[in-house]
Amino acid sequence: MYLESAPAVIETQVYSAMPERFRKKDGRSAWASANKSGQAVDCFIEGPSFDAAGNLYVVDIPYGRIFRISAQREWALVAEYEGQPNGLKIHPDGRILIADYVNGLLELEPQSGRIEVLLGGRNGESFKGINDLNITSNGDIYFTDQGQTGLHDPSGRVYRLNADGRLDCLLDNGISPNGLTLDRNETVLYVAMTRDNAVWRMPLTSQGGMAKVGRFCSMFGTSGPDGMAMDEAGNLAVAHASLGQVFLFAPNGELIARVKSCAGPTCTNVAYGGKDRSQLFITESHSGSVLVADMPWPGIPQPRVCS
Repeated sequence: MYLESAPAVIETQVYSAMPERFRKKDGRSAWASANKSGQAVDCFIEGPSFDAAGNLYVVDIPYGRIFRISAQREWALVAEYEGQPNGLKIHPDGRILIADYVNGLLELEPQSGRIEVLLGGRNGESFKGINDLNITSNGDIYFTDQGQTGLHDPSGRVYRLNADGRLDCLLDNGISPNGLTLDRNETVLYVAMTRDNAVWRMPLTSQGGMAKVGRFCSMFGTSGPDGMAMDEAGNLAVAHASLGQVFLFAPNGELIARVKSCAGPTCTNVAYGGKDRSQLFITESHSGSVLVADMPWPGIPQPRVCS
């Protein structure tokens, strides 16, 4: 939804595609059986995240693989294990953390490829199936526990693993909680509720909880919002997993731009990178490609404010 100006259209180009040598030719996996009606998929990439050296990490969900793409766009297999990695973020201390649907919250040592379980469940019970994560400047880890929840079963959860090791369940009635990110002040958490086709806004309280959760924006489509990222101006980039777009929402919820996929309809996640974080990198999972767009902020039209 927009008010004064129609949203700008920003074009993309393919930054890099998974090389043929890494694509699984038979395309069979337990993940594809459960999530793609048994259709063969040679890869399904997600979770883009840059390390301090400018390498871009992505995950391959159905085959339990973690890849590193260098600044020269060369792919390297960092780890391959029994699991379904979905989200990936790099901790302020340099650790690589993975949200794995099967195994929980994992830690990756990139030099050796060793995977360790950081958190496998809560109170002796396994998670429904965690999906994505976000890390604050002080080391708190927010993550979503999506499982197979949706409008039929609104019991998805949002957790915070505090830097001191305490685990808080912040929300337990989510409609397929997926990607999540914080505002620039780390006082508001945004969560993509895929099957609700909406992004929820969760203000965090000084006592460590939340209050007045509401829908920040609504969308449409056969799937819904997936991974998200916040830019320097407070605009929220939301990847949509069936419309072939990344939607850019202003801080007031107005749609100000859409970033159009040049490769396929399945935009699953986003990360800012490049000089001054002025480029948006997008995992387009249908084609196994990473797309890139030059983001013209602060030149993107902003909502008018009456004086």
